[in-house]
Amino acid sequence: MTNPQISERSAAALVARFLKARGVDRVFALCGGHIMPMWMRLDAEGIRIVDVRDERAAVYMAHAHAELTGGLGVAMVTAGPGVTNAMTGIANAYVARAPVLVLSGTPPRAQENRGALQDMVHTDFVRPLTRYARTVREPELVLQELDEAVARALGEAGGEPGPAYLDFPVDTLRADVPAAVQLPELLAPKPRHRLRPEPEAIDAAVELLWSAKRPLVISGRGAKGAGPQLTRLLDALGALYLDTGESRGLVAEDHPGVVAAMRGSVMAEADVILTVGRRLDFQLAYGSPAVFGAARFVRIADCAAELRDNRRGAAEILATPAEALAALVERAGDRPPAVDRDWARSVREKHQARADKLVASMRQAPDGPDGLMHPNRLIAALREALPADAIVVADGGDFLSFARVGLPASTYLDPGSLGCIGVGTPFGVAASLACPGRTVVVATGDGAFGFNAMEIDTAARHHAPLLIVVANNGSWAIEVRDQQETHGKVVGTRLQFADHAGMARAFGLHAERVMQAADLGPAIARALAAVADGQAALLDVLVTPDAASSDAKSGLAWVPDLQALGAWDEAERAWRRG
Repeated sequence: MTNPQISERSAAALVARFLKARGVDRVFALCGGHIMPMWMRLDAEGIRIVDVRDERAAVYMAHAHAELTGGLGVAMVTAGPGVTNAMTGIANAYVARAPVLVLSGTPPRAQENRGALQDMVHTDFVRPLTRYARTVREPELVLQELDEAVARALGEAGGEPGPAYLDFPVDTLRADVPAAVQLPELLAPKPRHRLRPEPEAIDAAVELLWSAKRPLVISGRGAKGAGPQLTRLLDALGALYLDTGESRGLVAEDHPGVVAAMRGSVMAEADVILTVGRRLDFQLAYGSPAVFGAARFVRIADCAAELRDNRRGAAEILATPAEALAALVERAGDRPPAVDRDWARSVREKHQARADKLVASMRQAPDGPDGLMHPNRLIAALREALPADAIVVADGGDFLSFARVGLPASTYLDPGSLGCIGVGTPFGVAASLACPGRTVVVATGDGAFGFNAMEIDTAARHHAPLLIVVANNGSWAIEVRDQQETHGKVVGTRLQFADHAGMARAFGLHAERVMQAADLGPAIARALAAVADGQAALLDVLVTPDAASSDAKSGLAWVPDLQALGAWDEAERAWRRG
């Protein structure tokens, strides 16, 4: 039997029509026979296929696309190793609560469980990492399953968003679906559901917040899309504000509430903490009284899990964050907040002084004993060169710590709380394609870059004009420092100072190797000019591995028993002893 053409009445065609109706204009994918019916029908429907070099990257790109567009990201991977390769990307989207739909295929039903090529029960692997995982064997159920999977991925009606997974036997994809079961409501565009806050919960939250002397707001994933409402709340309440990697850029850095440089002290001093779509995970000391003192919590989230992890709120609002924030301001009306203005002003001034000092010190950071530049010299040069609306993707272990502290961004992505290094280049490619006209910069360590370095080929082939800056220190620097200080011996954590620029040139990128800080400015300018002309660019910048990042100093590498950071761990022990 010859390979049949896939008809317009097939289940595969229905998958493509469904995605198009739901606004999907691109799918990130790596081809294979088990998904070829969907692949060809997606193309027939005019849905762009961004073909990648590794399935992890396909899911990373779908993840970044969802984060940046506020919609659904879609990845398609083939059976067997295609799915197992994708699992790291699925896990990262799961922890980040990113709405991603992953599609795959399986052998024809007649060959199931007989040793067919790539015959595996994928759903057993991915179910713990997804909000929904099904194998769809009946062609007539394709639309219903797609509808449910997308709803679960988006976290509709209070569910937690995250990846959903569907796969289909190849013969199911090739089979025709009767027109009668192609219900029009399943092929229609669907508006996003918005959860309205309960008045009683708003009243309780207003009473706590407007009575607070030292209120602090911390935002996360759920605050995305609520930037204006968040800013209005900060203005009305006079609260101080900390962002996280999940929500960086929502509030302008010059806003008087921003106190990022005073993170540790303000967390301890606040008397009421408002979390907006943010879990109290290891990055926030699990909300422990050892770090937050006697503060009471007000929690806003569009999924229940973000209301009750680790610390319950004295007031809890299950609602779309933008709706809840607007309702708080409206309900408070002209009521004057009780905030201690002197405290807020003092913390802000200390923040500004510390931030200004950091910027000045970054520009003058001395070279290492090996003669290579300090990573902060690279960060300072990027600060001066990048436009205000640049999309920054930070990646790595040690270098991420420098970039997170020193490199501002109005739109920011990083590996997230899973610590999934290697996302940088795939995230950057997806960002460049999703946001044409904006400068996209990936600031990555050399170790992290290596995970998905081949995706520079994807950037070149798909004309994604981004700048990748590799801070090349020839090591896994946090681990090297921990081994030296804790164990007195370095084992398996040194890399070579590989010529990443040479690799990039081979794939058609504008690429340069930079060895001296004095050469950074001109090299960055040339790279950004290439990006402006539509070409991807890479700068391979040699930096010293002897510079100690804040994460390297914090104890993060040696994994304390009770808290993520050494200082928090000591505080937790003292608190538990009473």
